[in-house]
Amino acid sequence: MSDRNAADKAAITTLNFRFGPWGAAVPLLFFVIWAVTTSILQISSEIGLVMGAIIGLTLGLLLCKSRWEDYAQGLFEGLSQPVGVVAIVAWFYAGMFSQVLQLGGLVEGLVWIGTSIGVTGGLFTALTFLLAAVFSTAVGTGYGTTVAFCTLMFPAGVATGADPVMLFGAILAGAVFGDNLAPVSDTTIVSATTQEADVPGVVRSRLKYSVAAAIPAVILFAVFGGSSSTVNVTPASVMPSIEPAGLIMLLPFAVVLFLALRGHHLLTSLTWGILFAIPLIIVFHLGTFSDILHFDPASDGVVQGALIEGIKGYVDMAVLILLIVAAAHLMELGGTMQAITNGVMKWIRRSVRRAESAMWAVVALLNSAITINTAAEIAAAPFVRAIGEKYSIHRYRRANMLDAVTSALGYIFPWGAPVLLGYSTIANMQNTYEWLPVVSPTEVFPFVFHGWFLALIMLIAALTGWGLRYEGKKTKQDSGND
Repeated sequence: MSDRNAADKAAITTLNFRFGPWGAAVPLLFFVIWAVTTSILQISSEIGLVMGAIIGLTLGLLLCKSRWEDYAQGLFEGLSQPVGVVAIVAWFYAGMFSQVLQLGGLVEGLVWIGTSIGVTGGLFTALTFLLAAVFSTAVGTGYGTTVAFCTLMFPAGVATGADPVMLFGAILAGAVFGDNLAPVSDTTIVSATTQEADVPGVVRSRLKYSVAAAIPAVILFAVFGGSSSTVNVTPASVMPSIEPAGLIMLLPFAVVLFLALRGHHLLTSLTWGILFAIPLIIVFHLGTFSDILHFDPASDGVVQGALIEGIKGYVDMAVLILLIVAAAHLMELGGTMQAITNGVMKWIRRSVRRAESAMWAVVALLNSAITINTAAEIAAAPFVRAIGEKYSIHRYRRANMLDAVTSALGYIFPWGAPVLLGYSTIANMQNTYEWLPVVSPTEVFPFVFHGWFLALIMLIAALTGWGLRYEGKKTKQDSGND
């Protein structure tokens, strides 16, 4: 093998760009601008964001002063970063688990609880928040929770006197809770893996923040969630097929939660959850095996079923995440990460409170710009890790700061993907329920109470040091404000 070929295969450590370190930021910066623009124009989609990421990476190639072969190798090294690969595989398993639980009727079972005990108005809104929180924690997908509860709980709640805006806010708030806390949530997985932390430990450490934000949220939904106007429909006419049988699917969720919190690998926990759920669906006649997996040569997708749907839901996101991870890696090779970190460090100096405040601000800024919360989390993760490691902040704490702010703000901003997803779901349901009001994203964002409280609690934690932990044997460090 020639020396040149050996050099070509050596890992790329640095790249030079026009405009210095800021030229290396062009791929990710272009993607952010693309994401914000398409979101404002309401034409955002995951595959569209993939196109934006590819254009950004191409612009980076044109700005690269190093050999283009080195840029390409650096790009491919970024694509193969473990954080992206681990997250994708975990998403596929989590997606399959989510779809199996939905097939078993867990949503219908949770809705049955609310309607059978006769709650109305603000109490129904508060119950919707709690049930959405339970469901999103069980299935690990805030997006899936938003769609499922906007489809079922929203019309039922409006029919029983709940305020439509508050009800939509309660659904989004419940999705925030599970997206932040669920061991199988994509944001939980990404926040843990990017900070080299274990998922069970991260979940245990963030419970106090989630509960502290949920308590005032459920009170506000109960007090202000009722509507002064009513519609001439009944819950039974909105969802006549709701039955409690689907509550049996809480057992597989309990298995996954138990195994994950006992320290078992996430894939192991999810696999046992799926294997436990499938027989329950068949034995209790909640579905057939063909609903779970079957082959249909006559259809466009030969292999179909809940398991396939669970994977399909993350394919575009998987490609997008790999491209964003690659763009972040190019920023590191080009010196952008170091330049930003150095600038932040000058402001932070020796203050751990400033360090955590900077982490909070970076995560919040990127989430305000990138419409998909997981993508924003991956973009922010290198900054959080660099700052946190500099000040010996515990990896659990870093993961919590990263995930809580991401999960909170991802369901608040009117241009955010889950907010737009819920809005479009409700709008499409007017074809079935003509009386159903449509709540716009700009109406609902002030009332996603759990999201606002969670973001505020993490800011207070950063400013005061509440819950602060350090790595290793370090127990004390200057945490002043100067």
